[in-house]
This record gives sequence, C-alpha cells and structure tokens, in this order.
Amino acid sequence: MNDAEIRALILQLISDIAPEADTASADDGQDMREAFDLDSMDFLNLLAAIHEKLKVNIPERDYDKVFVLGEAVAYVREALRRQ
Repeated sequence: MNDAEIRALILQLISDIAPEADTASADDGQDMREAFDLDSMDFLNLLAAIHEKLKVNIPERDYDKVFVLGEAVAYVREALRRQ
C-alpha cells in the first residue's frame, strides 16, 4: 500500500467518523484533531478503524506520532512494512 492509498483510507475513515469534516481540503501538515474537529473519542475511533482495516496497532505511547495527517501516513506505512 502506497502513501496515497494510506492517506485516502485515513481520510475516508475520518469522513465515516465525522461526516461534517471537510477532508477535501486536507493538509498533510495539520493536526487532524484540529483540522477535522475530532474530539478524543473521534480520534480513538479513527485509530480503532485503522486497526480494523489494516491490522495496524497504534499504542497509546505513539499517539503523538499520528496526530498530523502526513505523520500518520508515514507511521502506518512503516507499520505495514514491518508486518
């Protein structure tokens, strides 16, 4: 899975969780929580959805590594590579 596919999947999952989020204007450098108005439960639901779809576990100690969209894409890419 390449970066564009991972990014598209994350944005689709965000749209599923927060339908009001404007994912069309997503910026890879923005904090997803702020950009898409995700509260803590929405963010945890996003991480659970990533785990469900890709079997990538993101432990709590790594949450700060996936707040930003571009960093989340890189994190997932590396996790998939290690599988």
